Amino acid sequence: MKNWMQNTILSPIRRRTFMKWGAAVGGATAAGGLPFKSIASTPDTTANPNDKQTFWSACLVNCGSRCALRVHTENGVITQIETDNRGDDTEFGQHQIRACLRGRSIKHRVYNPDRLKYPMKRVGKRGEGRFERISWDEALDLMADKLKYTLKEYGNDAVHITYGSGTQGIRTDGKDCFKRLMNLTGGFLDYYGNYSWGQIQFALPFTYGNKKAAAYGSYTTEIENAELLVMFGYNPAETRMSGGGEIHEHISAQRKRNIRTIIIDPRYTDTMLGKEEQWIPIRPGTDAALVEGIAHVLITENLVDQAFLDAYCQGYDEKTLPASAPENGHYKAHILGLGPDGIEKTPKWASQITGIQEKQIIQLAREIGTAKPCFITQGTGIQRQSNGEQTSRVIVMLPILTGNIGLSGTNTGDMPANYGYPAPRLPVGDNPIKTRVTFFNWVEAIWRHEEMTDKTAGLLGGEKLNNPIKFIISCASNVLMNQHAELKRQAEIIGDESLCEFIVVCDNHMTASARYADLLLPDVTNLENTEVSSDGYSSGSMGALFPLERAIQPLYETKSVYEMCSELSKRFDLYDEFTEGRTHDEWLEYLYAERMKQDPNIPSLAELREQGPYQVVAPKEGRIALEDFRKDPNANPVGTPSGRIEIYSTKLETIAKEWELVEGDIITPLPQYVVSWDSHLDPRAKDYPLQICGYHTKGRTHSTYHNIPWLREVVFDGLWMNPIDAAKRGLTSGDSIKVWNDRGELRMAVKVTPRIMPGVAALGQGAWYSPDKKGIDQGGCVNTLTSQRSTPLSKGNGQHSILVEVAKA
Repeated sequence: MKNWMQNTILSPIRRRTFMKWGAAVGGATAAGGLPFKSIASTPDTTANPNDKQTFWSACLVNCGSRCALRVHTENGVITQIETDNRGDDTEFGQHQIRACLRGRSIKHRVYNPDRLKYPMKRVGKRGEGRFERISWDEALDLMADKLKYTLKEYGNDAVHITYGSGTQGIRTDGKDCFKRLMNLTGGFLDYYGNYSWGQIQFALPFTYGNKKAAAYGSYTTEIENAELLVMFGYNPAETRMSGGGEIHEHISAQRKRNIRTIIIDPRYTDTMLGKEEQWIPIRPGTDAALVEGIAHVLITENLVDQAFLDAYCQGYDEKTLPASAPENGHYKAHILGLGPDGIEKTPKWASQITGIQEKQIIQLAREIGTAKPCFITQGTGIQRQSNGEQTSRVIVMLPILTGNIGLSGTNTGDMPANYGYPAPRLPVGDNPIKTRVTFFNWVEAIWRHEEMTDKTAGLLGGEKLNNPIKFIISCASNVLMNQHAELKRQAEIIGDESLCEFIVVCDNHMTASARYADLLLPDVTNLENTEVSSDGYSSGSMGALFPLERAIQPLYETKSVYEMCSELSKRFDLYDEFTEGRTHDEWLEYLYAERMKQDPNIPSLAELREQGPYQVVAPKEGRIALEDFRKDPNANPVGTPSGRIEIYSTKLETIAKEWELVEGDIITPLPQYVVSWDSHLDPRAKDYPLQICGYHTKGRTHSTYHNIPWLREVVFDGLWMNPIDAAKRGLTSGDSIKVWNDRGELRMAVKVTPRIMPGVAALGQGAWYSPDKKGIDQGGCVNTLTSQRSTPLSKGNGQHSILVEVAKA
């Protein structure tokens, strides 16, 4: 049986085509940019000989930013990538939206040996990665036949479109096209939440309500008005490191008045690099214990804002405790040891859990208690832990206790807010299937759907699932077999054809997830498509519209998702309903024209493509979270049942009584530290004494850009370890190591550095899973080691709670 690579190399190659493509990627042989065998056919292009052109585009990966690209072509081939070269950097909102090294390497994604070139169907066992080339008609006929069978035998709720963030900002193409088509056929099983923010977005509305004004924190610009900046695991410099991202505004605000800054993180990140006053290393998963130790000092030294707590909050002490709560069920009693657990949360108690000295906790508490105003924020890695919802709720107690809410220079303790300017979007219609699973426990719906209910698995929109997942559509997503957890177990579930019967993967590259497909559909890249994208979801106080022009014709036999779904809709007699008589480009023009009716200030589509991104700065009003609530809480209540900030949540009181939880899971009305699985206090720590702290590496965004050799050379891709831990194991920087626990094992290099605290190791997430015949991952994917156990409240991903052991390989 021929392997997939042999089956895809079927067409002859012209020498001239190879030479010009090789020149386009620059140093292909040395950098691994484009091996000869990856070229299958001459690209179809209408470019004139010696034709040099420049097109606007943007980087659409899921870093939270959005950055402009200038794509230079010659003879229909990409020769160079620039970023934004307009504007005046002295004026915010007119500044250049400069892409980072990831966006600037995008041509290496286009001309990459991993490109999916043709439709292919599986010919070996699922997961072996063996495929044969088929025609588009064969591929769409196969997909339609399998889909019709699934709908007839099981129902629409047996079809699931997975979470995926390989492209962000696509508005008239991509995954929405599959959703639109499925909704026309009767719907599909959808998800809610996301792998990035699932726990914090679910948990904080119990404290702050779900009104828009309370959904996030203040804008990053408010940092410049603060006296003190305290960051819990907040690391924008590595996550959003470009001119279109949060870090540009964060650094500008912090430097403007040299704001005193304290970082609390197990790893010394690149966000400040000497610009902070203090780095406080902390054991992963113990931030809530630190806050409770701080709260003890604030209460006992009378540093709380009692007037604020009385007027704006529920449940701090007996005066505002709801009638349904037990005696001494308030927060003050919990901290002072008068609550149900009887434990006084002293700095000494917190020190033993967090690894932070007692004196340091007291000093930090006094700084936070006396700084007016104080801007407190948290990153989202903290909530991706085994009790992440509790941790997020506990951290926001610091601005609540000190009254640092609703005033200039303050934040709610949540992630910073961002200004968005929405681009027009293809309508997907209403989904007739109302029940939704969480973004993380969709895998459980494959093998134990009958046990999943709203009380056991957090289902929304329905009380139970009627059918298991039998058909999966995974578009621009590497969640299937890379970004999900416990990959050895995941491979057993996804690889079992008696469970999920058919898997379609639509993507640009042969990812780890693509290897588990039954049918592969090759998507175009955004440089081969037209689009208008909006700014990122974490781009600070500047919104923008980005033009994406078709810089080159689609390579090989790739198609846009809109084209795929248009052809697929014919096989369901839904072509007219799906297209409404429009091509993809006509939809874009139509929707953009409708957007211009809503805002006549935006340029025409032609002007946007000529001038480049259209930038809009957020109004000065509305940048402070809960400002209106602070001014008049009666006229501007938050969206909680009481209308107040609920330290004691009556909704969570009900959930704690009604939900069925697995052993060890805890939901409480009060925000509090809870010992949970894969922490340093877990009994498994005897065998696996190191905790891994996951982080976003600069060399990729999640798993996107991982297969760019230049980025792999520039950015270290291995395990960070403290010199004390390394010495115990006889390790030095550069050694090949094995990292393992009872879920799996992986191999990689080690970097010995004091920038990670003892007892903790750090590993960048997103490396492509690549197990050998023994199941040992040679790719260095952290999810080889993570758990599929979901968190108690949001049923989200506790993937940053990892215990391991390390040794020289």
